[in-house]
Amino acid sequence: MPKPGSEPTPTPPPTPTPKARAPLVPPASAPAPAPARYPRPCVTELRLSAFAGHRRAHFPLGAVTLFAGPSGSGKSSALRAYEALARLGGGALLGEVFPDPVACVPQGARPDAQRRRGFRIGCTADGPGGPVRLDVAVQAEPELRIVGERLSAGGVVLLETALRDPGRRTVQAAWHTGGPAPVTRAPLPDDRLGTALLPLRVAGRTDGQRQVLAAAEQMVVALRSVFACDPQPDWMGAPVPTGTGRLLTGCDNLADVLWRTREECGRRHAHLVAALSAGSSAPVVDLRAEPLGDGTVRAVLDRADGARAELARLGYGELRYVALALVLLTGPGVLDVDPAGEVPAAMQTLTLLADGLDRGLDARQADELLRLAVRMAERGHIRCVGAVGDGARAARTDGVTVVDLGP
Repeated sequence: MPKPGSEPTPTPPPTPTPKARAPLVPPASAPAPAPARYPRPCVTELRLSAFAGHRRAHFPLGAVTLFAGPSGSGKSSALRAYEALARLGGGALLGEVFPDPVACVPQGARPDAQRRRGFRIGCTADGPGGPVRLDVAVQAEPELRIVGERLSAGGVVLLETALRDPGRRTVQAAWHTGGPAPVTRAPLPDDRLGTALLPLRVAGRTDGQRQVLAAAEQMVVALRSVFACDPQPDWMGAPVPTGTGRLLTGCDNLADVLWRTREECGRRHAHLVAALSAGSSAPVVDLRAEPLGDGTVRAVLDRADGARAELARLGYGELRYVALALVLLTGPGVLDVDPAGEVPAAMQTLTLLADGLDRGLDARQADELLRLAVRMAERGHIRCVGAVGDGARAARTDGVTVVDLGP
């Protein structure tokens, strides 16, 4: 697989022939398999082989993982790489995912003789089928394109692509067949993730093809259910028209979401109110949306002493706390995400990506938010990957994995 980076990109080696696999269905006499460690597909490792300020970096991801370190240590770029993989897994075009690809090239990387530079990212998605690895090599200059991709599981390369003819906007792909012909070869576009295209290309007639489809599905399901959230307090307090009731990444339509969710699930709304009360200086008894005469709605906070405050009057940190608590207590049906529609929601895990998770929060709010994230993650339907300024404080919360990027 090509390796854009500080060294010239070598000519890709020939695609290896995968080893034959035993049938996926065990014989009747075989003992029942042990329960999967991860019953729902989720990303358990992020690899930044050559990306922005990261080289040969491997980050294990738990149910709640926080990147910590000083400014410039690579916290935001790690989250950006994760989000990029998620969007590619959802079928997005490469140019949409990387509008400024040169910014992703490792610092100090030199072009090769053909003036090519690029970057490499990857991840591992664990689930019912065991761990599946995905590694992607992207050429940023002179043209943006995927020049190599590898999907593997159990030591078998299930899909491998390589750029053979720079004059064509395709890569040569080979995927595992496991029949008389060990691999199937065909061109794939160089501006989309091949793994996301496999369900449209692989027939699933042989055990090997079914293994390819199962691995690709697990990877795509793990990547697609991602909600990158960065609440913008300056926008959240303004009245908004009622619409889809799906929360945007900036949370500026929070009032519209409350208008929908407060009536749809009273128990979940009660948990939200309790979380707000725990992180507030004064007890909270309700958070609701009230209609205005012009057809819009605005969010209002009711306190135990009878005081009523429009959301616009709350402080910066309190507004971010409200939005992030709402995200942790809701699901894909309320958030503006595009999960795998063909997979039941009960078999998917939503991952919240939050850069600056503790930005603007006081110590009590930060602690309460982390405890809420851990409680929700224990149920198995949500994971959280974020960046914080105070890693030492976050590390004192049970159930939180802190990745220290400091010197």
